Amino acid sequence: MIQAMQKHVTSSKPAHSKAIDLGEILSVDRIAVSMAVSSKKKLLENMAALLLKNVTALNEAAILRILTERERLGSTGVGKGVALPHGRVPDLKEAVGAFATLEQPIDFDAIDKQPVIMVFALLVPAEANERHLQILARLAAMFDDPKLRNALTKAKSVNEMYADLTSWDGQAADIP
Repeated sequence: MIQAMQKHVTSSKPAHSKAIDLGEILSVDRIAVSMAVSSKKKLLENMAALLLKNVTALNEAAILRILTERERLGSTGVGKGVALPHGRVPDLKEAVGAFATLEQPIDFDAIDKQPVIMVFALLVPAEANERHLQILARLAAMFDDPKLRNALTKAKSVNEMYADLTSWDGQAADIP
């Protein structure tokens, strides 16, 4: 699934498209280390709350509804222990992301049937079709990197996670 997402966007986007800078989407206050959740529903609730931090134009119930409706279309568990719940939000001006590692893996109906241990939730403006796909492709490429996944699961602080996520350059980094 991760590779399919990358191929779709790579083949449909022009070479000159604006690079994705996760630092514009993600902030340290929207990252959680070892989030304790027991179900997919609780995870989506917690991610909706994280997405709201420092974003005044949104409300938690609407975010949860958008993420839940997207999950009803098919799981955003893309494999390798990663889920990318996402949705489009009317009146949102810029893309917003939140990231969490989980205290315990949970079932997320992932494509590879493996439980999820890390989640990147994404909201984009309703009209941002191309940008939405570009960001998802960037996230898919990032989370396909086993060294990055390993670094994120071992990170002990939100600052470490933020640095790992925002400094990933598209190459399989030499992360212990």
